[in-house]
Amino acid sequence: MDAGIVGLPNVGKSTLFNALTNAGALAANYPFATIEPNVGIVPIPDPNLERIHKHIKTQKVIPAAMRLVDIAGLVRGASEGAGKGNAFLSNIREVDAIAQVVRCFEKAPGGEDILHVDGSVDPMRDIATINNELLLADLQAVENALPRAERAAKSKEPEAIARYAVLQKIKPVLDEGKPARVIAGEIIDAEQRKAWRGLGLITAKPTMYIANVDESDVNGQGELAQKVRAHAESEGNAFVPVCAKIESELAELDPADKAEMLADYGMDEPALNKLAREAYRLLGLQSFYTAGEKEVRAWTVRQGATAPQAAGVIHTDFERGFIRANIYGVDVLDQYGSEKAIKEAGKMRVEGKDYAMQDGDVCHFLFNV
Repeated sequence: MDAGIVGLPNVGKSTLFNALTNAGALAANYPFATIEPNVGIVPIPDPNLERIHKHIKTQKVIPAAMRLVDIAGLVRGASEGAGKGNAFLSNIREVDAIAQVVRCFEKAPGGEDILHVDGSVDPMRDIATINNELLLADLQAVENALPRAERAAKSKEPEAIARYAVLQKIKPVLDEGKPARVIAGEIIDAEQRKAWRGLGLITAKPTMYIANVDESDVNGQGELAQKVRAHAESEGNAFVPVCAKIESELAELDPADKAEMLADYGMDEPALNKLAREAYRLLGLQSFYTAGEKEVRAWTVRQGATAPQAAGVIHTDFERGFIRANIYGVDVLDQYGSEKAIKEAGKMRVEGKDYAMQDGDVCHFLFNV
């Protein structure tokens, strides 16, 4: 799954990306510093892995991960090609969720001014700028697609009819200045759901607002961050306060120094841990685990996925030849201390093809191809 980091120039977007991916040198302080999208793999912090490893000693512990895409800075007029607008809009259509970085600090940690593309710091104006450009881009795409869809629908093919119907539902919503996702729950017909996904609308994607705060406001209690928090809550979207400067420094430290720095700021963990978990939740994902002699590993699956679908994440042959899954929870492993004891206590569950995976399942899949 992919999440795209977006934001106006000089809001700390690339600093945050580099901290998340520990990518090294930070981008320069000028608009369009990130010309092409950078892609990083971000591990999902997961205490269950250490709980499993405590009882099942293996050579490696491998967390789940998601792809993070740092997308070129957006400016007003991007929907009409301003700045790197066309490249921006093309790249953002390809991600599964949007992480919008919003500047909530006046000056850089060293006290120096960092030029804001609009001349002053106003997070609500910045949010409005980006959201408006995304909406205008979707509206343009829908208006261009409607005539072709209308002609195609005359063929009476279900797929073409569904696409035209969905476009007709979306256009008035965008005309009112609302994101496409407000009607997502109304698209319940199977063919229309397929058409909806195929449109790749930007404003249909789940969104998380990241308030980039200064070092004195790591919990996002300041006035600027609170405005962003209230806006996110009004939309039903996620909010995470992060000081990108602190996180970039933490990413370079060894565990002992990192713990000391966290304590100095009154933080129990890096804010990036919370951000990664929130992005995971935003995408509707959950983890299941496999544990053996070589590795304990977390795998990613959508909430509601069946056991065969989860098996297919590991290998397509596992799904194709699925027979059953032997499953227990991490809490059960903590209670009994080993898989052998779990089996002897009769707590190892045998699940079939209709089983819906639960977050925290530890699995052994049986298959035959």
